[in-house]
Amino acid sequence: MTDRRIVVGITHGDINGTSYELLLKLFNRHGVTDLFTPIIYGSPRIAAYYSKALEMERVSWHLITNAEEAEPNVVNVIDVVGDDIDVTPGKVTEAAGVAALAALERATSDINRGAIDVLVTCPINKSAMPQDRFPYKGHTAYLGVACGQGKEPLMILAASSGLRVALVSTHDPISQVSQVITQRKVIKTLEILDEALRRDFLISSPRIAVLGLNPHAGDNGLIGSEELEVIAPSIAIAQREMGIYAFGPFSADGFWGSGAYQQYDAVLAMYHDQGLAPFKLLHLHDGVNVTAGLPIIRTSPDHGTGYDIVMQGIANEQALMESIYMAIDLYRHRIADEEARSNVLPKLYKNKRGDNE
Repeated sequence: MTDRRIVVGITHGDINGTSYELLLKLFNRHGVTDLFTPIIYGSPRIAAYYSKALEMERVSWHLITNAEEAEPNVVNVIDVVGDDIDVTPGKVTEAAGVAALAALERATSDINRGAIDVLVTCPINKSAMPQDRFPYKGHTAYLGVACGQGKEPLMILAASSGLRVALVSTHDPISQVSQVITQRKVIKTLEILDEALRRDFLISSPRIAVLGLNPHAGDNGLIGSEELEVIAPSIAIAQREMGIYAFGPFSADGFWGSGAYQQYDAVLAMYHDQGLAPFKLLHLHDGVNVTAGLPIIRTSPDHGTGYDIVMQGIANEQALMESIYMAIDLYRHRIADEEARSNVLPKLYKNKRGDNE
């Protein structure tokens, strides 16, 4: 496995949120670039604006025109917006959406051609994005099209504590959730999650807890039929035909309340708030959004744009730092997994030969 410094591309997200405060705080930390080479897809001018407004120490940016020019031990920046950009802290603006998309498009182009190793995205506001060019519900769906190569992406919320949460239904109205939850969808999500746990997190035999949809996991059909007709059969098929260690369906309230989640490598929730509400209660300031199932590594802080706290100097950069370090870990894990898979026969031959000598 290579020990070279990993090149981390970081998009600036919504310029009217807390992203630049977080970037300034992070890269003012001593020694933060010792482990990786950063490239910010953003704007030195916007960074200078926030540095002055927040009375923060300025970061020395190294302006480059393409990723191949990046140097170690400095904060490299590719200017994706130029000088003609308006910053309106705490507001949803068209300019912010255009700037966010410019960074995302440039960074995805670079990671697809191998110019950067991993991608870390700062939060965007979907309502600000130009809908004709970004008709997606979020980063995950966009990356599935831009970088997926035909593969289906899966959002996993992860924390250094070992808690990992994935969703069957992501950004769907609650009135449509039961329609989204089909056997095919549950089984496919379990398959992607299991593969990600093995390949990216290097868990050889991952245990996955599956939550029910209805209160008390349906109470044997008294409070809904999805558990009996969809979720339980999906778990059985995943166990029997795919060798996935999936368990459940569990009643969500008791599962989270009892701490049972600590006994599993990942939790598969049926819908957005069932999984994300408890996750954020436990890891509001250090949670990481991981896009699994794609050829690329992408992470993001598991929080929003922070409009409500922008310009107050109180934004917490911990989740951004965790996102960078987790991306680096996942990249190294994936290389280790690929090396192990490609070298199985030589290793077996060497071991057997050694036994006979």
